[in-house]
Amino acid sequence: MHTQLAETTQVIEARIQCLIDKLVNKFQQQHPGSTINYEVVRGTKYYKLICVENPHSQRKHTSVHAFVGRQTGSVYKPASWKAPAKHVRYNLLDDVSFETCLKNADWAGGYLYMQ
Repeated sequence: MHTQLAETTQVIEARIQCLIDKLVNKFQQQHPGSTINYEVVRGTKYYKLICVENPHSQRKHTSVHAFVGRQTGSVYKPASWKAPAKHVRYNLLDDVSFETCLKNADWAGGYLYMQ
């Protein structure tokens, strides 16, 4: 059981990094010369993806980009700084959902709205 949980955690964390790479690349394509960064904060239930705009300046701006369930891999739009919205948008453990998430991902978070 513990081994399976550790493997699931590794998959989720690797796929979060893939998502972050996609978000950064898309931002750099749309805004050459500007920088954006993402930090992952591990909570008890969720990983919180925090977007940091202008990370090397004194006027940096931070916002929550998304929440990801630590055990399920479910991706949520943020409802606030501390909590996700109610409905799952994507699942990082499901290969089809993960590919769709990467395909639709944009740094502004529009892909996280319900359709």
